[in-house]
Amino acid sequence: MSDKQKLRLYRILVSFALFLLAKFLKVDVKIQFVIFIISYLISGYDVLKKAFKRIMKFKAFDETILMSIATIGAFLIGEYQEAVFVMVFYQLGELFQDYSVDRSRDSIKNLLDINPDFANIEKSGSIEKVDPSVVEVGDVVVVNPYEKIPIDGEIIEGNTMLNTSAITGESIPRYVSVGDSVVSGLINTENVIKVKTTKKYEDSTASKIINLIENATSKKSKSENFITNFAKVYTPIVCLIALLTFICPVLFNVLFLNNTANIFSHLYNALTILVISCPCAILISIPLAFFSSVGNASKNGILIKGTNYIETLSKIKTFVFDKTGTMTKGVFEVVGIHHCVRDEKELIKIVAHVEHFSNHPIAKSIVKYYNGQIDANLVSDVKEISGRGLSAIVDGKKVLIGNDKLMTDNNIEYIECKSVGTVVHVAIDNSYEGHILVSDIIKPNAAKAITELKKLGVEKNIMLSGDREVIAKAVAKELALDECHAELLPDDKLNKIEELLMNSKVVFVGDGINDTPCISRADVGIAMGGIGSASVIDLADVVIMDDDIINVPKAYKISKKTMTVVYENMIFSIGVKFAILILSIFGITNMWFAIFADVGVMVLAVLNSVRLLYMKNQF
Repeated sequence: MSDKQKLRLYRILVSFALFLLAKFLKVDVKIQFVIFIISYLISGYDVLKKAFKRIMKFKAFDETILMSIATIGAFLIGEYQEAVFVMVFYQLGELFQDYSVDRSRDSIKNLLDINPDFANIEKSGSIEKVDPSVVEVGDVVVVNPYEKIPIDGEIIEGNTMLNTSAITGESIPRYVSVGDSVVSGLINTENVIKVKTTKKYEDSTASKIINLIENATSKKSKSENFITNFAKVYTPIVCLIALLTFICPVLFNVLFLNNTANIFSHLYNALTILVISCPCAILISIPLAFFSSVGNASKNGILIKGTNYIETLSKIKTFVFDKTGTMTKGVFEVVGIHHCVRDEKELIKIVAHVEHFSNHPIAKSIVKYYNGQIDANLVSDVKEISGRGLSAIVDGKKVLIGNDKLMTDNNIEYIECKSVGTVVHVAIDNSYEGHILVSDIIKPNAAKAITELKKLGVEKNIMLSGDREVIAKAVAKELALDECHAELLPDDKLNKIEELLMNSKVVFVGDGINDTPCISRADVGIAMGGIGSASVIDLADVVIMDDDIINVPKAYKISKKTMTVVYENMIFSIGVKFAILILSIFGITNMWFAIFADVGVMVLAVLNSVRLLYMKNQF
């Protein structure tokens, strides 16, 4: 609790003590009145001050003006106890509201505690501690154990384990060594490393994340804008109702019944309506709900760039996914060696020695699978045959490595593979030796993510791919997707998104680089960011920092839960106020009940919003 909040609490306690003293102590009425006045001023002087300033500047009515008019009016008609009680409980509600909002902000600040305070820059063999903002691209920084990486860069010396939870929400440490890219905000947990910076401080991952979270509330949702506009209309209307509640019955009694006995009673009803009309419950709780959701998402490694995207995402029933890099790892792996004539290890060794001379991802996957020493002297006359594969001489033997067409061109009978994937046939001295099956592996949580999206109400899960139809459909079948469209060029993917947008709102989930047009065109674009891919933060509406597809349904769940809380607060707050307003017009309720209901509604609405910050999103 801040010093300002503590001071307000002390004022409330002193004021309430004086209220009890005046109420229960048997003293002269004049002394009792003075004690009530002192109690009222102690608790409400700041409210009166703010109200006076707004009136003098001809600003629109707010809760301070409404509360001041209502309580002063109560004093004027002799309802001293109600006047003091209303002000004390109003201040108590405001204190609770401020405390809850501060707790939420503190939680967000803890999330934002990823910016490094300094950088150890190495120059001419010595180390100087400087502000990260002065570090230039290409400088070498030394990161000691338990220090944060200050700038995005590449490790040039040393190896260590990094705590990535502040960026990705993932608790499992990540091993890094020379050549690996690292981003700012990660914590070095073991050994000293040296990092050559590749970005400036302001362009680094940590800085971008902080700016995104801090500015997320600047892009307001329709619900937030509605509440702001609603309050501007609602408050003057209620003030008019309060005025009419007093004037109409009084005029009727005076003109037609010649009765002035109930003037104070009607004035009391009007003042009660003013207490009820304070719109602070909805004005505070709804923005707080969106604010809490952004914080909750950030804890899970999900960056939402505006509260407007939360509301839009919650309403979408069609999700479209890219295949490579989104539903699959985007990295080829050897998954099988079939119909091998000789020993598998010997065959892989021969093929790896040839593929070593190629930069193709499939070639690299075979070399990685071999995981042995490459003796380049064994290989000669390496030729790349466009659209077919490779030929070479390995230890005096002619080796052909490639697809069906390469085998057919050389009149070599081959065995077709019944498994799904990329088939690499191998022939040695024009004799078929078998084939290697290479495939892009489906991400571990991909199927689970689709299942969870369906549980949350998504009606269509569609995959778009530039891959061959047989491979794409096999992936779609394994993931239980509703539709799959394969062999698409980037323009074809965009056209498909445009087609879907004609009938419904669409979320597109891609890897953030090749899928730029689709991510930009969809109602909500989600980029699978991943550590080291900070550039996609500028691209999408939502960024999944740890590259885990399971965070897509988490983001969807957060958005739906947020809107549920928003609608709960709106209906509850407006409903209760409207009900009590009707009762007050007919004089059925009183100011005691009104303030309990008003403060109670605000407290419950704020509590309902704050719980979003601590909502569990595990699947």
